[in-house]
Amino acid sequence: MPPRRWKRALRWLAYGAAGLALAWGGGLAWFVHSSLSMAQDTTTATDAIVVLTGGRLRLEAGLDLLDAGKAQKLFISGVNPRVDRGELLRVAAHRPAPDANRIVLGYAADNTLGNAHETADWMRQEGYRSLRLVTSWYHMPRSLLEFERAMPETRIIADPVFANRTEPDPSVGWLDLALLTVVEYDKYLATLIRPAATVLWPRAGHASPIETTASAWRR
Repeated sequence: MPPRRWKRALRWLAYGAAGLALAWGGGLAWFVHSSLSMAQDTTTATDAIVVLTGGRLRLEAGLDLLDAGKAQKLFISGVNPRVDRGELLRVAAHRPAPDANRIVLGYAADNTLGNAHETADWMRQEGYRSLRLVTSWYHMPRSLLEFERAMPETRIIADPVFANRTEPDPSVGWLDLALLTVVEYDKYLATLIRPAATVLWPRAGHASPIETTASAWRR
């Protein structure tokens, strides 16, 4: 290829990369803003409260909602198989002690997609049609996406958790928080395009590149 064509190709490649970077950065800004400013319904009662393990104060927030009468039962998805209900409540140091019969533990899930399907199975067993979803603010967009796909007929109320319920975790450094947010945003993008990737790479004994990458990511 003549040098002039090489330069033109490199220039268009640079333009394309810059455009992608701008789009990614704009999407990240939207992701952070929408996550932090998500409207919260603090009054509506649902059939169940669902807590996703893996972040600070999620369980405490779920127990508070149960105490406040916001649901009949609390389902905790993604619990370590070595942890029982008593140990979870001791860690939460919750007072007063909740009615143990109203708390159900799910041990099958090990990622957000698993949380959604584990919860969907439990909701069907209970005959429930609405839930209040409790997880960290940065994890909520992806969790909502997975839950709405797994349970399109279910009413889902988002209840994002912050370290002190009003702002991001002050004990986490800004660099760590920024990295956490970027990683979660990339996971959200992968989840968003997964259906299209499944169509482009139909299952024939092999997962798509997107599915392979996403399966390696945890919460």
